[in-house]
Amino acid sequence: MSLPSPGEETAAGSAPQGSTGPALKRVMGSKLLLLFIIGDVLGTGVYALTGQIAGEIGGAAWAPILIAFIVATVTALSYLELVTKYPQAAGAALYTHKAFGIHFVTFLVTFAVLCSGITSASTASKFLAENFLVGFNLGWGQFGVTAVAVSFVLLLAVVNLRGVGESIKFNVFLTIVELTGLLIVIGIGFWAMGQGNVDFSRVMVFETAEGKSVFLALTAATSLAFFSMVGFEDSVNMAEETRDPARIFPKVMLSGLGITVLIYVLVSIAAVAVVPVGQLSASQTPLLEVVQTGAPGFPIDVVYPFLSIFAVANTALINMLMASRLLYGMARQEVLPRPLALVLSGRRTPWAAILFTTAIAVGLIILVTNVMGPQTVSALGGTTALLLLCVFTVVNIACIVLRRHPPDPQPDGGGGSHPPRKTFRSPGITPYFGALSCAFLVGPWAQDPIEYRIAGILLAAGVVLWFFTWLWNRAVKAKRTRFTDPEELHG
Repeated sequence: MSLPSPGEETAAGSAPQGSTGPALKRVMGSKLLLLFIIGDVLGTGVYALTGQIAGEIGGAAWAPILIAFIVATVTALSYLELVTKYPQAAGAALYTHKAFGIHFVTFLVTFAVLCSGITSASTASKFLAENFLVGFNLGWGQFGVTAVAVSFVLLLAVVNLRGVGESIKFNVFLTIVELTGLLIVIGIGFWAMGQGNVDFSRVMVFETAEGKSVFLALTAATSLAFFSMVGFEDSVNMAEETRDPARIFPKVMLSGLGITVLIYVLVSIAAVAVVPVGQLSASQTPLLEVVQTGAPGFPIDVVYPFLSIFAVANTALINMLMASRLLYGMARQEVLPRPLALVLSGRRTPWAAILFTTAIAVGLIILVTNVMGPQTVSALGGTTALLLLCVFTVVNIACIVLRRHPPDPQPDGGGGSHPPRKTFRSPGITPYFGALSCAFLVGPWAQDPIEYRIAGILLAAGVVLWFFTWLWNRAVKAKRTRFTDPEELHG
């Protein structure tokens, strides 16, 4: 199989050699990239998991958040080393392909990342639909939830097809609203502390379930908190739509992670100080409990559903953007069928990949809202984290392997090349620590058994799809050989 290397790309904005259309459009600078990362990390996790984390570890809910931040940052350093070396779409799947060159392994990584993104987007769309019906007092039942969720995903497809510039502008708006909602929770929590109506000492208490050590409880809570920290990895799939990615990615990604962990820690401190841990962990809407307890007169019952809508809308938008760019990038590498790399000539958006991922998301929404039980639906978030932890383990190992490979020469657009680009280098042992820490969090001491079952079903489906993709690529290669073989042409 012929696989193009990064050196075969032409200058930014022009079509790559052997591509099926024009290149993607570079519209993201450092500010837009920062808001993209912040909006992606500040997703549904903080709204849904704050109470569960407190239930695992007690009042010191900030501790697993900080540990998850350290693990995420170490892995982010590996991503930065690789994205500055290979500034192309496809992210983790591309790095796996460069490091190992095994089609099956690359395909499974691609499929795992794709599943994590589309699963997250589909469950976020379902959550958005439920809050939409509550916010507007619409008693449409399960059919209404499905209809609203599917309509929203189709709207995201239209925005995505329109252009990455429009998608990012929408992301900026949603991120600002989402951030405002969390700042309201932090402000009310610390205002309540200032009034002397809360017990601040609770934030230093470690409480675990009976028979569970602090270490195991902290490990389980860190695994939960890690779901709130994922999202930074989506940004590397936008490398071909970012201006000068090798220069701006390091400072922007690390700044984005720093801002989000500060917000998460402040939210967790405010939540535990204002609401008792038992009440917080039992609530389906823990941040709503914080506002209702800390500021009873605040009209949160009216505002909260709409804040939740904006939060999950941003999660869905960014994950659908990531999924389509992932498919586009790997189709260009011929790991997936080449037609998925088709690009609109005017808008320069990967239309085939957008339509394909939208169709999968719609199918998953119908499955989630009408077939799966509540326990399975709630476990999808944990499954997302489990899949990504496996992918992060592979990415850290790929970073170690690819350190032996020099960066590719930069194309100059005229058939020649410039010297290799300057790349980011993560501190010496961090990829080793990243691989070990992510692999540790994949273990049964940190994961719910149902998440293994869901992940196993998804990956089994991936193996089947790999087989059909292998057959497709084999048929295409045979067709190319037949039409280029001199004996065939003159026979």
